[in-house]
Amino acid sequence: MTGLPVIRAHDYARAVTPSPSPGPADLEFDLDRSSPVPLYYQLAQQLESAIEHGTLPPGSLLGNEIELANRLGLSRPTVRQGIQSLVDKGLLVRRRGIGTQVVHSQVKRPLELSSLYDDLETAGQHPSTRVLRNEIQPASAEVAAALGISEGAEVAVVERLRLTHGQPMAQLRNHVPAGLLELDTDRLESTGLYRMMRSAGVTLHSANQSIGAREATAEEAELLEEPEGAALLTMRRTAYDNTGRAVEYGSHVYRASRYTFQFQLLVRG
Repeated sequence: MTGLPVIRAHDYARAVTPSPSPGPADLEFDLDRSSPVPLYYQLAQQLESAIEHGTLPPGSLLGNEIELANRLGLSRPTVRQGIQSLVDKGLLVRRRGIGTQVVHSQVKRPLELSSLYDDLETAGQHPSTRVLRNEIQPASAEVAAALGISEGAEVAVVERLRLTHGQPMAQLRNHVPAGLLELDTDRLESTGLYRMMRSAGVTLHSANQSIGAREATAEEAELLEEPEGAALLTMRRTAYDNTGRAVEYGSHVYRASRYTFQFQLLVRG
């Protein structure tokens, strides 16, 4: 049995108990008591950073609140508030008889023309894919308008479940003009759609994208392992190649408990 990462404050006190999970390491948490930033927030932010970077992997066990408070030299309400903020984000879970445990890190995806598979792999999230559907069908009015083709024209429809660390993250539905490339199911389960496009000589150039939110249907909730009515993020995207041709129309839903979009805002001069 190996130890898990150890959180250290200024006095380098231990704050994580041993667990069967691999990867022992030391974390140095710098809690600045003179800062106007509340200590609970400092603790939560630095814990979240350790989770996101994989230093505290899924399954890591934290000591109980009293132990953490004593070892970090903090009050119990401070520790409780910091931990609760991460429980609310879905990064930690309290399990009876076990304690507070790391569940997973939340994926923060930049708003740019990239595939979810590439983003997850870059972030060290170990993506995997289950193909739910891969078939040719007539384009609906919505799909035809998005791809700039005639209604009823043939399109390839690919529906996939994307997972990280074995846990469902998103349900992806993509429509691609028939004949654009070979959409082999085995390859779709081992790599991303945009990688397959690049391999087929398709040069992605730009996209129109909209983001929204809604509640999960019963079917989506079961597939994504969320309660029925849970919050989902939605994304619709039409991607274009370097000739201006629409090459893909995607309609995706993501677990809001595990996924956020990030973007930078600039002031116009």
